Amino acid sequence: MICHRCQQNPVSVHVTEVKHFGTPGDPQNEVEEHHLCAECAQQLDLPQVSFSPKVANLWKLLQFHTQAVKTITCPDCGMTLEELRRRGRVGCAKDYEVFRDYLDDLLNRMHGSGSHVGRLPGIPEGSLRRLHQMTSLKKDLDLAVRDEDYERAATLRDEIQDLETADAEVQGPSTESEPEAL
Repeated sequence: MICHRCQQNPVSVHVTEVKHFGTPGDPQNEVEEHHLCAECAQQLDLPQVSFSPKVANLWKLLQFHTQAVKTITCPDCGMTLEELRRRGRVGCAKDYEVFRDYLDDLLNRMHGSGSHVGRLPGIPEGSLRRLHQMTSLKKDLDLAVRDEDYERAATLRDEIQDLETADAEVQGPSTESEPEAL
């Protein structure tokens, strides 16, 4: 069988797309089958499923049924869970709270973790550690100022300045000239 999309390569991926599902056995259920080569499937960025065909079809029916049952709607933008799944992106900032469970599950499946544990590209490990430490110290400084604990705030300010100085020494002199103080 030849790929339905490119009409050149042999088929290696079979996709069953549920267009409409009412109840099991309903004659109005709409299902489309797509037969693709590996290259076309990769270009479409399809989810990877390693189930047997029977289990994969059952899984799709369960996912669609769960989607139909859950009618979560964002109060700000009106986006539904079904629309989020179809579009693949949120509509507003509130959606991250409203669809938190779905997004957490999705990210865990995609990345194998709910939080980033790697390093940032282009930033040395020592600088990254200092950056995290400075962020934490700045939060503590804000709390100390808010609580009017000025002695602790002064200590935290000095620690932040020490870290900034250490970071500047590691990175070397800046190519931009700083404005002179008057």
